[in-house]
Amino acid sequence: MFNYKKFLTFSVFLFLFQVKGFSQFGIAHEIAVKAGPASFFTDYGERWNVRNNLNNAGYGIGISHYINFAYKTDCHYSQTASFFINHFRIRNELDYFYSKLEHFGPVASKPSRGGELLRAMHGESEIIEGGIHLEYHPFRIRDFTHSGYMFSPYISLGGHFVSYKADAYSDLGPLTDPNNVFPTFIGGMNFDRGTTYSIVAGLGVRYRLGFRHDLLLEARGQYYGSDWIDGLNINAPQNKFNDYILWINVGYVYYINFQ
Repeated sequence: MFNYKKFLTFSVFLFLFQVKGFSQFGIAHEIAVKAGPASFFTDYGERWNVRNNLNNAGYGIGISHYINFAYKTDCHYSQTASFFINHFRIRNELDYFYSKLEHFGPVASKPSRGGELLRAMHGESEIIEGGIHLEYHPFRIRDFTHSGYMFSPYISLGGHFVSYKADAYSDLGPLTDPNNVFPTFIGGMNFDRGTTYSIVAGLGVRYRLGFRHDLLLEARGQYYGSDWIDGLNINAPQNKFNDYILWINVGYVYYINFQ
């Protein structure tokens, strides 16, 4: 069983080790907190139905630790440093997501037995995940941090280790009774805690607030290596992809050591 306390303790230890170990080499560290709405694309409702995607939106919160190399003592502002040093950040991240899930769409809206079964079913999904990302900034990092620019766009790509737990119930009675379950879902429900991975791609921008402060706005997609994130995995034509999340977040960045 996944142990949250051990995972969080290890994450904090890793962060402190990196700050202490790398600071002596002139490597800059930044810490960020972020939050925002997260739309869950799952087997609840019709995946490409706009109402379904909007109503099955939960939230996400996260904490990030950034490393950049633009302040190494041998990389003065007037010197030409490597392309990687000038344009890339490494980001370690820990995120939490939660959403309540409902069935929306044409089938669920019908005044039929199938529609009744779908409308009566309610679920939720809880996810904690952490991993590493690589960020590419088209503008030189040191130019931005020294107020050369007010905005700094970036793109990112990373991978996470994921622990998830889903649950569901029906207003009509226990889901262990097939009479209370939409036929497509029979044999396709599992509400045990599980682990998987996610591939994360993002597009964002930083806004310079001051000497040690930034705001950021980011939109990202997170595709999971499992279709059980919501507790459902059905054998149907509309279920061609694993679960994924679209997360739009706003964050605050503080520079821990900065030259």
